[in-house]
Amino acid sequence: MQNFLAQLGEGTEILMILSIILFAGFIMTRLTNTLNLPKVSGYILAGILIGPCCLNYISKDMIGHMGFISDLALAFIAFGVGKFFKKEVLLRTGKKIIIITLFEALTAGILVTLFVKLVFGLEWEFSLLLGAIATATAPASTMMTINQYKAKGEFVDTLLQIVALDDVVCLLAFSIVSAIASGKAAGGASIDDIVLPLIYNLFAILLGFFCGYFLSRLLIPTRSKDNRLILVIAMLLGISGICAAVNISPLLSCMVFGAAYINLTEDKKLFRQINNFTPPIMSIFFIVSGMNLDLYALRTVGIIGISYFAVRIIGKYAGTYVSCLVTDTSPGIRNYMGLALIPQAGVAIGLAFLGQRMLPKETGSLMLAIILSSSVLYEMIGPVCAKLALVFSGCIPSEHLLKTDSDQEEKQERRREISEEKETRRLLDSADSGAEQESFAEMVEEMNAGVDERDDDDIEKVIPVSVEKEKEKDKEKKKKKHRKMERKGA
Repeated sequence: MQNFLAQLGEGTEILMILSIILFAGFIMTRLTNTLNLPKVSGYILAGILIGPCCLNYISKDMIGHMGFISDLALAFIAFGVGKFFKKEVLLRTGKKIIIITLFEALTAGILVTLFVKLVFGLEWEFSLLLGAIATATAPASTMMTINQYKAKGEFVDTLLQIVALDDVVCLLAFSIVSAIASGKAAGGASIDDIVLPLIYNLFAILLGFFCGYFLSRLLIPTRSKDNRLILVIAMLLGISGICAAVNISPLLSCMVFGAAYINLTEDKKLFRQINNFTPPIMSIFFIVSGMNLDLYALRTVGIIGISYFAVRIIGKYAGTYVSCLVTDTSPGIRNYMGLALIPQAGVAIGLAFLGQRMLPKETGSLMLAIILSSSVLYEMIGPVCAKLALVFSGCIPSEHLLKTDSDQEEKQERRREISEEKETRRLLDSADSGAEQESFAEMVEEMNAGVDERDDDDIEKVIPVSVEKEKEKDKEKKKKKHRKMERKGA
């Protein structure tokens, strides 16, 4: 495959490689879906399969030139995390949620840092970066389990708020640690080497706030959706480029960018538009991550990787338990919340890429191998642990827990039959009434049936038009009746 791609032109080769990457991810996720595994695991496995360690479809040189994908993906991730910094959300969550989030995240990070440094004697830079990454939690699998079993209650409300703030703590911790690590890697631990990156990060925060303010002024209500997307992507790319130029992480700046914009405008539609744009980018990002995984490095991971996997779980559970005792939360939350915070994937993998650049080649590859391999394991056991936490805390009703897939399929089939019957009746009624046009109520019902395929703006635009048409029809009917009355009178 490499020989075939090498014979093509440079542009053609890049296009073919991107096509192979996306097709490999799609095919592998079909397999992981049948096994009830998260898509992230499928993407990583697809990258390993087509990478240098297995089929070797894509050369190492080409993989090395795809580093910008991680910067782009992390910029979108951080911008999305920023929307959880709404003032109303922070005030509503209160001190308890903030204390629990800080305790569970930082306890895991500190335990991993100290264990790796004191037990294995690795460098402080490596230990600090690995500890900062350990604070992250991937909410996707937990959210999937909550939606699947329709879990409700205080436990679920608390869990969702903790998960939302967890990555914020992770990004802040990693930004501080990476500034210190970059300063020490520059050739010493002088004050300038440590303070200068911190100053750069402060400048990045100001840049993110300025971009949020500037974007809120640019995106006037009459601005088209295309231009809204173009402007926000242009600013995210600009922030990433500026941060890369001074060798700092763009995460903090992009997160402040998103937070400033949501607080100034309360515009959630832009974030939904970004979410609809990013799936191919995220797919490529995770697959490239799998291609970068050196399977031979897993031999050296050994006990370090196993220790990271176990110590992080212990830290998450212990931090959650202690903080719940301090804040006097209910026993259900105190005993089982830690089990629901185990998954780790997207943000952690992105940070591992950034950390790899800051470390020597050998230790950087070791860090990436630890995070990638453990992420696959975390995503496999995460949904199971989340389900156990929800069951033991009493958030999953027994009727939902006992439902099987066949029950769900029967319900879906019954819903389809009911909708078909309604549609048949509607058509018969319209035919009997002289093929009259459908009523406004029926038009609204149709729009509600396909609401997932429309934007809120489209629905708001369609409804007034339908109202006007209905009024016009009523006027025509009244005119016809008036004419008939006049003819009869004549």
